[in-house]
Amino acid sequence: MRADSPADASAQHHHALLNRRLQGWAPQQTGTLLFVLDGAKVLLIRKLRGHGAGKINGPGGKLEPGETPLQCALRETEEETGVRARSLRLAARLRFLDLDDDDWLGFIFVARDFTGVVRASDEAIPVWCPVDALPFEQMWDDDRIWLPRVLAGERLEGDFLFQRGRLLAHQLVPASADADLARLEPAPGHSDE
Repeated sequence: MRADSPADASAQHHHALLNRRLQGWAPQQTGTLLFVLDGAKVLLIRKLRGHGAGKINGPGGKLEPGETPLQCALRETEEETGVRARSLRLAARLRFLDLDDDDWLGFIFVARDFTGVVRASDEAIPVWCPVDALPFEQMWDDDRIWLPRVLAGERLEGDFLFQRGRLLAHQLVPASADADLARLEPAPGHSDE
């Protein structure tokens, strides 16, 4: 692609727009995703309602008032799949900016152990997928960029700009080894209401 091609100009425009939108940014929603690993498989869900209905993703959802991201991830995963995740690790903090909808701050967790029996709920149909064959064509556009890295053990921070469900621009960086994980969670008493 030539540097002065229309596609390149569009990409530059979208990256500039992403960076402008991040100035003084505050999310309208805060949520979590939790990816439970069992050997070479990961527990995903087909979302039946709410944000992302019809897509495949990790269990998760919106924080309730007074709830921490960790508490939310555990609650949502148990509600949606019937399993209680254990040995959780905060793997990423991602900012999702949308030109047509709410902006989200997402906390991504990975668990390597769980108790309980996987079952469907009125919110989701759980499915175990091989880590090396994730169904990206049925997932959000950004998942193929960060999810394999998170499942491989990386810690990340990133920003994603969407319009009408389509990814326009992103930036993703490794979280430093000494990154203060506490800074990745909202202050005590944080609420989205």
